[in-house]
Amino acid sequence: MKKTKFSSYCLNDIAEGCKYCVKGRKLVLFISGVCSRNCWYCSLSDVRKNRDDIWANERKITNTGELMEEARSSNSKGAGITGGDPLLFLERTIEYAKALKEEFGKSFHIHVYLPTKLVDREKLEKLSKYVDEVRFHPEFLCRKLDEKEAEEDMKKIHLASEFWKKENIGIELPVFPDQKQEILSFILKIKENIGFANLNELELSETNMEDMKKYKLEEGGYIISGSRDAGLWILQELDKTGIGLNVHLCTAELKDWHQYKNRLLQHEILPHGQRTEDGTVIYLAIYEGFDKLKNKMYGVYVDEKKKRIILPEKKAQKLIGKYKIERIEEYPTFDGAEVLREDV
Repeated sequence: MKKTKFSSYCLNDIAEGCKYCVKGRKLVLFISGVCSRNCWYCSLSDVRKNRDDIWANERKITNTGELMEEARSSNSKGAGITGGDPLLFLERTIEYAKALKEEFGKSFHIHVYLPTKLVDREKLEKLSKYVDEVRFHPEFLCRKLDEKEAEEDMKKIHLASEFWKKENIGIELPVFPDQKQEILSFILKIKENIGFANLNELELSETNMEDMKKYKLEEGGYIISGSRDAGLWILQELDKTGIGLNVHLCTAELKDWHQYKNRLLQHEILPHGQRTEDGTVIYLAIYEGFDKLKNKMYGVYVDEKKKRIILPEKKAQKLIGKYKIERIEEYPTFDGAEVLREDV
């Protein structure tokens, strides 16, 4: 077992799809917020949960053309398809995955997250034509299964071996501190059918807050206390067996810092912007009188989307006092959320 440079932990190695993610090279394709299950611990926000909307990163989209625009602007080399349940919207999922492969080529790496409830041979076969890696979320953490149900759930995961190589089949599980033994037992039972297992440090969200009350929180207020320790225990126990499985404990720090920051750093920015170490961008801009000034200034960038004129620093210095110039720090994502705005 080893700690990675992305503040996570792994046994043997991490899945191919994860190698793209930690570098910020994967677009997140949220195919729908509607799901076949009702997992009590679901952390989707109210903006997405149970809503049939499609998102490419922070951009709500309605067609594959908008998806391609986001993939190009974020300089993505792959995509992770999630939900909701992509199998509820199988034709849409295939349409979007196919479009990405046709636009960017076979090397554009696509993985998909699947609740096991609707899995069958026919659906997996269709997905396998355009998806490189499949990650299953089994049923046992969502609800108590009897022996027959548990066996059927594992059989669904085993079906994937007909269409993907073992190293491209995995499971993805949140780590509940009080269910570490059940998680370990499941991994040991399913190990011959998968190539990797991803364990996610458990985080609190606005939508699962009530159901998470039984757990304590780490200092900072959103990470479930003991989740990381439980994940490390599972890794240690698996290590003792000499298992050849790739197991990755994906921490909240990796997701919220390394992965997201690296994705921001890959994103295209507007002319005259200055990137920060955190991946945000600083612009010097004029907002007041935009319509009158946009055709009168030269050597600037006219941002029609936000109705502003972005200035290079030298030009901004010369214009201080003549115009109201503001310094804006914002995310380079489609929504362009502002972090800071102040007068120069």
